[in-house]
Amino acid sequence: MTDRLVPPAARRRRRPTKSGVVLSEELIVETALRLLGEHGADALTVRRLGRALGADPSALYRYFRDTDDLLLAIADELIGRSLRTWRPCGDWRADLRDLGLRMHAGALAHPQAAVLSAYRVTGRVHEIQAVETILGVLRGAGFPDAEAVRVYHAFVDQALAFGALDAGSAALPAPARQADVGVWRRTYARLPSGTHPHIAATAGHLVADMRRSAYPTALDLLLAAAAARLAEITG
Repeated sequence: MTDRLVPPAARRRRRPTKSGVVLSEELIVETALRLLGEHGADALTVRRLGRALGADPSALYRYFRDTDDLLLAIADELIGRSLRTWRPCGDWRADLRDLGLRMHAGALAHPQAAVLSAYRVTGRVHEIQAVETILGVLRGAGFPDAEAVRVYHAFVDQALAFGALDAGSAALPAPARQADVGVWRRTYARLPSGTHPHIAATAGHLVADMRRSAYPTALDLLLAAAAARLAEITG
């Protein structure tokens, strides 16, 4: 795609495509997510999207300047999906834990998209809503503004980093993923205590634990540290 974006008021296609659908930004993003899940990053091309939508590829310029613009919309949609089902209970730690786990689950639901977009800043409606929401939770809990931003930054970057890490693993072909998990059993669990006493002592736990994401544990540690900092500030 190139820099040909049509103004928002003129974007809506008035006639159905040859496949009988009316194009919209939401439909294009949904189709892009499906293609990424089925074919990986190489699927994110104008030609493939046009073919999947039954539309002339040039019609996509009515909605997105280029594929990077579309990628930002995909990233924003993943954020929006996490927010839509989140319902705060009023306990700031519980609320942020729930939201963080939803963000992580959203990345695993669309691993190819998460790997491509986790490090982007969209500046779009859902991201803006997320920033406002998380800062509101933290300021409502009593964090001073500077501390609220520091905790917000750590919380969001942790969720995105683990989302990208675990999504990258989930996006691997199954044999490669199984081989990675098997290394803990085939290699680490067999190291002798004479040369690697700490690995040998914890081998059973390593085999069991390393097959799971560390995100829930890391999230709990972050929130506990934030709570300790809040207690110190408000003492």
